[in-house]
Amino acid sequence: MTATFSAPKSIASWLGDEAENLLTYEAKVSQEMLHLPGADFVDRIFSKSDRNPQVLRSLQQLYSTGRLANTGYLSILPVDQGIEHSGAASFAPNPIYFDPENIVKLALEGGCNAVATTLGVLGMVSRKYAHHIPFIVKLNHNELLTYPNASDQIMFGSVEQAWNLGAVAIGATIYFGSEGSARQIQEVSKAFARAHELGMATILWCYLRNNAFKQDKDYHLAADLTGQANHLGVTIEADIIKQKLPECNGGYTAVAKATGNKYGRTHDKVYSELTSDHPIDLTRYQVLNCYAGRSGLINSGGASGDNDFATAVRTAVINKRAGGCGLISGRKTFQRPMDEGVKLFHAIQDVYLSEDVTIA
Repeated sequence: MTATFSAPKSIASWLGDEAENLLTYEAKVSQEMLHLPGADFVDRIFSKSDRNPQVLRSLQQLYSTGRLANTGYLSILPVDQGIEHSGAASFAPNPIYFDPENIVKLALEGGCNAVATTLGVLGMVSRKYAHHIPFIVKLNHNELLTYPNASDQIMFGSVEQAWNLGAVAIGATIYFGSEGSARQIQEVSKAFARAHELGMATILWCYLRNNAFKQDKDYHLAADLTGQANHLGVTIEADIIKQKLPECNGGYTAVAKATGNKYGRTHDKVYSELTSDHPIDLTRYQVLNCYAGRSGLINSGGASGDNDFATAVRTAVINKRAGGCGLISGRKTFQRPMDEGVKLFHAIQDVYLSEDVTIA
């Protein structure tokens, strides 16, 4: 179990020695190039798109719920790790979350905009909670019982099942770069089209999976590669993109150098003019690839550790200042006592509510 949370701190205190750098940095790509979050985001962006009125209503419901209601920002609880990682790896640290109702309760008490979890979890409690908090059904998963373990997202439910239990959105993952990515792109594209027909919003986990991306650094977290994954995600009309916070850059050239084979296409200006080594610049490049922010970027909170509060606040500051639209926080919140999970959500949300944390 992670260390116990004590007294509240200011945002700057959580950032420690990085505070000035993260809170005052000016990004290389001007914010004027972006479509930034705001109370009018659905009207300003999606009302001009091909999304039907039912989708607009679902998006507005997402953006109008919880502590961040009507700010243009999202704070979402995702709990699909019971399949993705195993129930033991996910819930043994806090077994109350084997019970689906406690997952929804955490999202409600945490002031979240929505709860994103499996068909089974939401189906088990839908009549009690679907009208209290927006449901996002995560339709596909990577299971780890098959031997040898493989990375392949497969469908565990249908769009119609999500609609029937009262979901306002569906979520899915594509492992871009993996052997199964071509099939996953086609499956998820069809699911997203059907969800939009039925009036539900769409959220895509744009993850990378290929052993070639693991070189001197983990280029699964490279800004250039994750940025392209985001660009592919919005191409199949993901309304919101979920991506891991970038930690490096130069994935294209690193893979080509390591394998001795030409890999993909990029441009020198990506590294000289559009990004730098600063995390805000790296994340802004991710936003830029989400149609310059027309599809909102939410970054993931990552695994639970010893400094969850500081790490979560740091990620929120980077995402907000880069032009992203929020954070999706799972293991950091549900692998600890519920009251601490609630406080962690509030610490994250306070970043987006703070006028002192501005767009870089």
